[in-house]
Amino acid sequence: MKFSLRIKLSVSYLLVAVTSVVLAMMLTNMFLDSHFRKYVNQNQEKRNREVVTAVSQQYLGDGKWNTEMVEAIGVSALENGLIIKVKDISGRVIWDATAHNNGMCQRIIEHMARNVSRRYPDAGGSYTEIPYEVTYNQKSVGLVEIGSYGPYYLSDNDLAFINTLNKILIAVGVFSVIFSLVLGSIMAKKLSQPIARVISSAQSIARGYFSDRITEKSTTEEICQLTSTINNLAQTLENQEALRKKMSADMAHELRTPLATLQSHMEAMIDGIWEPDADRLKSCYEEIIRINKMVGDLEKLAKYESEGFVLDKTVFDMSALIRRIICNFEPEFKNNGIEIAFEGGTEEIFADKDKMSQVIINLLSNALKYTQEGGKVEISAKSKGDVLEIRVKDNGQGIPEEDLPFVFERLYRADKSRNRKTGGAGIGLTIAKTIVEAHNGHIEVYSKINEGTEFLITLPKGI
Repeated sequence: MKFSLRIKLSVSYLLVAVTSVVLAMMLTNMFLDSHFRKYVNQNQEKRNREVVTAVSQQYLGDGKWNTEMVEAIGVSALENGLIIKVKDISGRVIWDATAHNNGMCQRIIEHMARNVSRRYPDAGGSYTEIPYEVTYNQKSVGLVEIGSYGPYYLSDNDLAFINTLNKILIAVGVFSVIFSLVLGSIMAKKLSQPIARVISSAQSIARGYFSDRITEKSTTEEICQLTSTINNLAQTLENQEALRKKMSADMAHELRTPLATLQSHMEAMIDGIWEPDADRLKSCYEEIIRINKMVGDLEKLAKYESEGFVLDKTVFDMSALIRRIICNFEPEFKNNGIEIAFEGGTEEIFADKDKMSQVIINLLSNALKYTQEGGKVEISAKSKGDVLEIRVKDNGQGIPEEDLPFVFERLYRADKSRNRKTGGAGIGLTIAKTIVEAHNGHIEVYSKINEGTEFLITLPKGI
């Protein structure tokens, strides 16, 4: 059985509140009850001592007592719930509350018993008389027996106090439960609403609608991270969908041009408009070669991006590899009036030589296409600690800032016209990035319009 987050949070708040209140009431009652009983006993003892002191002051000496004052003290004590009996040293009764008003004494005893049984029903109380010695000039002259119902003497005020305290605790408990329900409901709503919004947005993404964004704000850090992640996911998928559509259009464009050329040439030769001479056949052959090269590049990219891509690593001198590649490119650079220079000493690295050769070739081909006559291409390979930095820099036309984040995407070209003279199918940089990342390195690009472009490759030496 499944429950919503809102219900679970509300119930959790309620359980925590009820548990806390019950524990607080139990602990408070235990703590207060212990101190309350101690207070009651101490208070009773204090009252008893006050009565004994007052009676002691009524001894006149030579066995004589101020009986009128003793009676007044006894009556006052009786009115306050104390049953006293005063005796002299010989045991003669000076004043006895039961003799004075036995009915009232019985009512007091019954009342005290009811108070004790209400608060402590299992206390097993009984009426007891506690004797206190009366002294005069440090000599015993009599006794005061004070009767009370034990083990605890609870007056009406004492009982009212403890009952009021319990009522307050119960009221606090009820208020806490209601407050926890309200607070739990509010907090659950605040937490569940953005999560529900995230679910809605995720469902939209699953259906292929990537434009939905979560704009609701939250003060919860994890909720903010979740909504930010969903928004970033939607943005990334939207960008990828746009790139996919663009890639399909670019692929169609790249294939349509040579296929249309082949079709028109073949139709002209079939219809007898053109003679199938060597030049026309060569033109058709070049278009076929171009299509084949593009398909080969795509196959190569798919191979490099596959999980089964394996590197054949060996130790070699990266600088020597770059010099050899430059030698192969020198005629093309010279024919285009572009200067090429290399800087770097011996730099040994543990990597796949053939794959890294492909990376350098792709970057040099890119620099050659986008550098004008009279320009310059600079290459360097230098160590920085445990990594090797390879830079390929030109002073060509540069890449627009809005295109920089996408230059490594498949079939992406900053030249929207996709002019054949300024580039191929837009796969070379994607292949270069894939190979570099397979070596646990990374490649970056920096460029400014009409100032040039620089590619920076950082590779772990692995030696």
